[in-house]
Amino acid sequence: DPTLKFENPRLRQAYIALQAWKAAIFSDPFNFTSSWNGSDVCSYMGVFCAPKSTGAHGRVVAGIDLNHADIAGYLPPELGLLSDLALFHLNSNRFCGVVPSSLRLMKLLHELDLSNNRFVGDFPKVVFSLPSLKYLDLRFNEFEGSVPSQLFDKDLDALFLNDNRFQFGIPPNLGNSPVSVLVLANNNLGGCIPGSIGNMAKTLNEIILLNDNLTGCLPPQIGLLTNLTVFDVSFNRLQGPLPSTIGKNMKSLEQLDVARNRLTGVIPASICQLPRLHNFTYSFNYFTGEAPACAANKNNINGRKNCIRGKLDQRSARECASPAARPVDCRKLQCSSTTIPGGGGGSGGGSKRRPPRVSTPSVPVGNKPPAQRRPPRVSTPPPPTSESSPSTRSHPPPPSNPSSSSSPPLVPNRAPPPSNSNSHSPTKPPPPTQRVSPRTHLPPSPPPSSSHHHWTLTPPPPPTQNVSPTTHLRPPPPPLPTHYNSSSSPPPPVLYHASPPDHSKHDLFIL
Repeated sequence: DPTLKFENPRLRQAYIALQAWKAAIFSDPFNFTSSWNGSDVCSYMGVFCAPKSTGAHGRVVAGIDLNHADIAGYLPPELGLLSDLALFHLNSNRFCGVVPSSLRLMKLLHELDLSNNRFVGDFPKVVFSLPSLKYLDLRFNEFEGSVPSQLFDKDLDALFLNDNRFQFGIPPNLGNSPVSVLVLANNNLGGCIPGSIGNMAKTLNEIILLNDNLTGCLPPQIGLLTNLTVFDVSFNRLQGPLPSTIGKNMKSLEQLDVARNRLTGVIPASICQLPRLHNFTYSFNYFTGEAPACAANKNNINGRKNCIRGKLDQRSARECASPAARPVDCRKLQCSSTTIPGGGGGSGGGSKRRPPRVSTPSVPVGNKPPAQRRPPRVSTPPPPTSESSPSTRSHPPPPSNPSSSSSPPLVPNRAPPPSNSNSHSPTKPPPPTQRVSPRTHLPPSPPPSSSHHHWTLTPPPPPTQNVSPTTHLRPPPPPLPTHYNSSSSPPPPVLYHASPPDHSKHDLFIL
């Protein structure tokens, strides 16, 4: 429209991009984009402007937040015109298709959150063209193929790839990554845990590798991760003993979960006596003994369904004499590095095919959830905060004894949402949820719902929204640690200053 007047050329480019995106939207039940009209793009709902830090005067579009908007559509290539974007958050929508390569023009992009959508294709390699990217969240999508080895050479602070269809192993250069939080759970990676993981000692705080079809032994280099607080490798096919280096060196460890594997040997006292250990689960393995210090601690240690004589609730004699219970020589179970066509380095042993996913129907209002246990996940998400019609996407559990189950699913403590509202929406939608790197100086986030930390052992309540039988939305992933939450409006890029992360707040996410 030649009659439109823009504050500066950058906002004109933003107008072109946003109008192209609006045309690519098929459904907008909360009318998020109904205000996307006219030249004042800074007044558009979910669009945030800030003064440009260098060069030309005037404002630019620095952030987009459409979290929990339940929008269906795709990402058009014109989004590359948003070259000043620092935050791009699309959590819990129904965007589909592939991630456009034009996003490579977003050289200032600091946070990219595409979680809980319907994106497909190989890993979006456009992220390697984003020099400022620190936070990457691709969880709960349909990405497939290998995890590229280049990803672990990128200077990221937080990486979430869980609940996709990745396979072909964990690249052997895993240890090159400087992330503080790494979640690869609920994929079909296969292969071993690379020994290079020990190189992440300076930065890594939390790692979740649950239900990834991993094999081989736990590498002793795990003991080098002296800053690690959470280590979860449950529901895999790992063998051999627990490395003694865990108890000797990992003094910061708070959560240790190795349940549902094929581990053998004796639980050393040093692990059960770690000073900060709040939860140690080694159930459903084939351990033959435990130190007296472990047997005496019944509150925070779960060791049922093993082969420990004299201990209650253990496996049968027949199970303990089966081939799965035989000790293995970890020196003979070497991970063989492989190179996957298409860019991913791997660790070998990954399955070629992924079992089909099972969609369970939504729970109508007022009905109780089904009595049967849900398949294992890295904790069940809480109910959606938006009014969209929820549903669930389940993962088939790894091979296990169908007549028995491990401890209840772990559910994160959820921080209360921001209370401010947005005046642009004709129908008042839920407030957006921001995700910000811990190295970013921002206003304080709302306090967590628990005074200390991590997990509760009760399943989440059923959704309370009206459910449409024809809607197949997945629930939004649960919130991240407290230090990743920010206020409801993203800050301008000029507010970013490097600082060490605050690891005093560990409220765990996942996923």
